[in-house]
Amino acid sequence: MGYEELKIEGRNAVLEAFRSGKTIDRLYVLDGCQDGPVRTILREAKKHDTLIQFVEKQRLDQLSETKKHQGVIALAAAYEYAEVEDLLKIAEQKGEPPFLFLLDNVEDPHNLGAIIRTANLAGAHGVIIPKRRAVGLTATVAKTSAGAINYTPVAKVANLTAVIRELKERGIWFVCADMGGTQMYQLNLKGPIGLVIGNEGEGVSRLVKENCDYIASIPMRGEIDSLNASVAAGVLAYEIVRQRMF
Repeated sequence: MGYEELKIEGRNAVLEAFRSGKTIDRLYVLDGCQDGPVRTILREAKKHDTLIQFVEKQRLDQLSETKKHQGVIALAAAYEYAEVEDLLKIAEQKGEPPFLFLLDNVEDPHNLGAIIRTANLAGAHGVIIPKRRAVGLTATVAKTSAGAINYTPVAKVANLTAVIRELKERGIWFVCADMGGTQMYQLNLKGPIGLVIGNEGEGVSRLVKENCDYIASIPMRGEIDSLNASVAAGVLAYEIVRQRMF
């Protein structure tokens, strides 16, 4: 399974998807096409804060399976997104300090799926991802999560930094993974915490890093100097789990 099975093609189909409340991650529109029906679709997309990309006909033809896209193709999420507040309510209902994963522009669906799986097994209350420059809840993500996506909610937000600032005001501390930080065993990672994992190639972005309370490094003993994003998430998550147990 993949995003290919979640494509919605044709003007009426896309418009109905928006109006039915279906979660649309991205909308592709033929560049230069601004007739009435397309303007209506664009209004709906903006109302739902959907990412819009204007592309050439060749790109639409490549994406299309039916070849009847009528100048618009929508990519729908395989699963519904939660709200950040939903994640906090889960922690409250369990009587636990919040434990959240925040992913800064993770673009590989296999990494996202693996991280959701790790979050579930580590007892995290949910995962937060940004709307832009990040993979959404595709069928590949669902498959890689090995069913964890059914139990661990994922919230999608417009601005990760803004969410971190808001959650800090509610008493949550944030730690991000970066090789230039303090060794993770030397940090106090107990209490309400958000674990921030960065992009596969660039790591945590500067602004997000500046808003974290701790920067944690993972001890490296080999010849290369970095871990896969999902592996780094697992290593740090279980240091948090270890500390929360005592």
